[in-house]
Amino acid sequence: MRRGGAVLLALVLAGLVLWVPGCRQQETPAEDEDLIVVGVSQVGAESDWRVACSESMKEVFSQENGYRLLFEDAQQKQENQILAIRKFIQLGVDYIVLLPIVEEGWESVLLEAEEAGIPVIVVDRAVDVPSELYETRVGSDFLAEGEMAAAWLEERFAGQSQVSVIHIQGTPGSTAQVGRTAALEAALGRNWNWTLLAQMDGDFTQAKSYEVMVNFLEEHHSPPIDLVYCENDNEAFGTIQALEEYGYVCGAGGVTVVCFDATRNGLRWCMEGRISLVVECDPLLGPLTEQVIQKLEAGETLKKEYNTAQRCFTPQELTEEFIAQRAY
Repeated sequence: MRRGGAVLLALVLAGLVLWVPGCRQQETPAEDEDLIVVGVSQVGAESDWRVACSESMKEVFSQENGYRLLFEDAQQKQENQILAIRKFIQLGVDYIVLLPIVEEGWESVLLEAEEAGIPVIVVDRAVDVPSELYETRVGSDFLAEGEMAAAWLEERFAGQSQVSVIHIQGTPGSTAQVGRTAALEAALGRNWNWTLLAQMDGDFTQAKSYEVMVNFLEEHHSPPIDLVYCENDNEAFGTIQALEEYGYVCGAGGVTVVCFDATRNGLRWCMEGRISLVVECDPLLGPLTEQVIQKLEAGETLKKEYNTAQRCFTPQELTEEFIAQRAY
């Protein structure tokens, strides 16, 4: 028998109100008892990609589709995610969906979920825990994304005697940062003529990427830059803003900017030529996550990982019509 709806209903009838930071009070009417109750712990809303991902979860796990969604925005803090998971356990939800901010630090709370008999599905970034503590991971292969970008860059700069590189990293310790960084560092290692000028933390945000790039340009008096490798679209937006304010041209004949996600805005900047290459990372993970839950409901055996498709875009292949029909 599914437990979550009954437990939530009992709490409401008993007059209990449980609060989690960033969570709206959830109404649980009696007719919701047969719904599948899903607790989602989301990182935050730091980027266009993250917002699209959250909307995908909310759209899929709706009452109309047979679900009761408890959605928690952790506001970029792992401690808020851990607190949310413990509240989900206390409420007796049917499934926990965790979109982790970093890989480390989850073993204790996921062990609590296992002991409570609640399946955990990891979405987007990975977690560094024993594999039995979660059912599967749904998301991108971030190392493969980085390797796609690196291969394109090696062709782009083939024959150039020196390549000066700036690297804007994502949130340190997150799977996207680890994979995309590893790919660039491998390319730097095999291309003797590539020189890393700086490796800076942009935290996947436009504001911080702008700030660190401005600080670098001021400190180093606007040095020659051939390539900026940004680990998401929003970092590219902030970086390009800073570069252009200091007189750099981004795109053909200037600085090559590479980034990841391929949101509508990222594709538009690419079509305009300011971004030279954008690698796709699909944020619409709600449907694939639901497929996993339905497999569990049916008693099916899961693979340990479900990856989304990914591709690269350059200015020449993009059109306004293609970007307009993009879902994110």
